[in-house]
Amino acid sequence: MKILLIEDEKDLAKSIVEFIGKENYLIDKAHKYSDADEKISLNEYDCALVDLMLPDGSGLDLVKKLKKIQPKCGIIIITAKNTIDDKLTGLDLGADDYLTKPFHLAELNARIKSLLRRRFFDGSSEIIINEIVVDAEKREVKVNNKIVELTRREYDILLFFISNKERVLTKESIVEHVWGDDANAFDNFDFVYTHIKNLRKKLIEQGANDYIKSVYGIGYKLSLK
Repeated sequence: MKILLIEDEKDLAKSIVEFIGKENYLIDKAHKYSDADEKISLNEYDCALVDLMLPDGSGLDLVKKLKKIQPKCGIIIITAKNTIDDKLTGLDLGADDYLTKPFHLAELNARIKSLLRRRFFDGSSEIIINEIVVDAEKREVKVNNKIVELTRREYDILLFFISNKERVLTKESIVEHVWGDDANAFDNFDFVYTHIKNLRKKLIEQGANDYIKSVYGIGYKLSLK
């Protein structure tokens, strides 16, 4: 799962990344409105943690933009502002949850997990694609009740496909979602082919149907048809 953290307090942002990073989330950081605005325009996120008080803009405007161009993204507002008007405005704009500073990092982590379960797993920690079962809590994949040993990247790619069933994903979008800001370090994205080839092979060897299809000249998609 890919998370965008928008927080101008750098020490707090560092603490959040270190704590929730243990869950193997891919986390992009933005300390300013302008940086966050750019990342939202270029990348897709499963969840965004949005501070309302930024040095160069309002987090509420970012919430509004996220809901417009990334409606599937879950949003948790994190802010020192604790008025009922701020809460209602944020929730009315489409935020899913609200945490007032100071908060315990364990509570933030729990709320992120709960939000992701509601948005992508129908309230459960599991998602089932026919014979494939993914347990998001354990980061475990089973085919016909047999565990499939996947690398971190293979697991993240599979989850990205599942979250975008029947949608064609370019190699660029896969790298941006799974590798995050590190995507800028690559000259090309041809290595994605190897990761997807290995993922498909591991699933098929355990008895799964080959749901991941190549779309010539564009990318790949997970199709159940």
